[in-house]
Amino acid sequence: MLAALELGSIADLFRDVPPGLRDPKLELPPALSELELIAEMRRLAGRNRALSQWDCFLGAGVYSRFIPAIVRATIGRPEFYTAYTPYQAEASQGYLQSIFEFQSMVAELFDLDVANASMYDVATATAEGALLATLHTGRPRVLAAATLHPEVLAVLETYISGRGAQLVRLPSRDGVVDLEAAEHALSDGEAAVVVVAQPNFLGLLEPVSELVELAHAAGALALVVADPIAAAVVEPPGALGADLVAADGQQLGIPPQLGGPTVGLLACSGELVRRIPGRLVGMTTDSRGGRAYCLTLQTREQHIRRERATSNICTNHALMALAATAYLAKMGEAGLRGIAEISYRRAHHLAGRLSDIPGFRIRFPGGDFLWEFVLETPVDAEALALELASEGILAGYPLGGTDPELSQCLLVCTTELTSPAAMDRLVARLTKAAVPSVPVGAAG
Repeated sequence: MLAALELGSIADLFRDVPPGLRDPKLELPPALSELELIAEMRRLAGRNRALSQWDCFLGAGVYSRFIPAIVRATIGRPEFYTAYTPYQAEASQGYLQSIFEFQSMVAELFDLDVANASMYDVATATAEGALLATLHTGRPRVLAAATLHPEVLAVLETYISGRGAQLVRLPSRDGVVDLEAAEHALSDGEAAVVVVAQPNFLGLLEPVSELVELAHAAGALALVVADPIAAAVVEPPGALGADLVAADGQQLGIPPQLGGPTVGLLACSGELVRRIPGRLVGMTTDSRGGRAYCLTLQTREQHIRRERATSNICTNHALMALAATAYLAKMGEAGLRGIAEISYRRAHHLAGRLSDIPGFRIRFPGGDFLWEFVLETPVDAEALALELASEGILAGYPLGGTDPELSQCLLVCTTELTSPAAMDRLVARLTKAAVPSVPVGAAG
């Protein structure tokens, strides 16, 4: 091999690796017996606190929701639990059927023609959808709402920069996309797609219908980053004319589990199906006329010539997709609507109570929201959140790290698991942190 590469030694083979990264010395502890290792793992695990032990008002893309027992029972079956990506997929008819059901449910949830066999998470699904749009339109520019989740924006920028495309952030006004700015950005005819979240990172409902109309009038596609629970109570993206939908399936039967893994959802109109990344499972008949499932479309580079592949994404997080499938089958439309309505009512009740505390207010009072809202505090939000965390209350997500102008703001979330007692404790604790009111005319 060295001769073929015209190299003189093994050292020459690795010369592009910085010297400081070659042969690192690993400071590992002595080896442990199986008994000692189990004891050590238990000790480490004991340092964690289950989310159920907190009064939790965290959201920001990862949510604490009820998971029916059937979900864990299903994904815990040995024939599913060890599965990665079926390489001889037709031999796994049960798994293919579960993926087919998953695709069908996701497409119905978002009112679009087809969904793929899933992606890694919402960030990769969004980025792959944007790349699809640039290939389909032949245009180099992606217009993304600044109100997208910051991590989604970061991954999106990384993906498209590698393909030579340009990311343009659409500014916001009062917490949602500025429609005039969007129209101006579309006016040069270079935009391939407009990407907007519903609801957005700040919890607010965006003017999706208007943005879709603006995108289509300029010859661009519209990609909505959707909340799958919200799709049960607001107009689904497909009904508003969206060409693509990306979402995270974490809320569909997958616990927060330290931020991952989750599963990415990606759906599109029939016109785009040949460009959708990953894989599609279809239903057909076998030689005896019975129902059978097969991989109908495989556009990843592991299956077809690299130059013809739409993506190099290598797996579909099949186990997490199975969890989402079991969850959707169990909950159904009525169940999804029910938890959405409970979460909505609790959030609006809590927002009203918190805004009555002196020094606290809703940052975007004119905006419509579902179960997340921005609470402005009289002190630094991160310091306040840390203080409350020491008392067992996760009061929300401090927004100063994403926007310095929101350094005194918390993104507060409620779900069906947020108890009235927890809300009472949060209100009582923030009342203590309130700025003392000074009577009018009192000496300063």
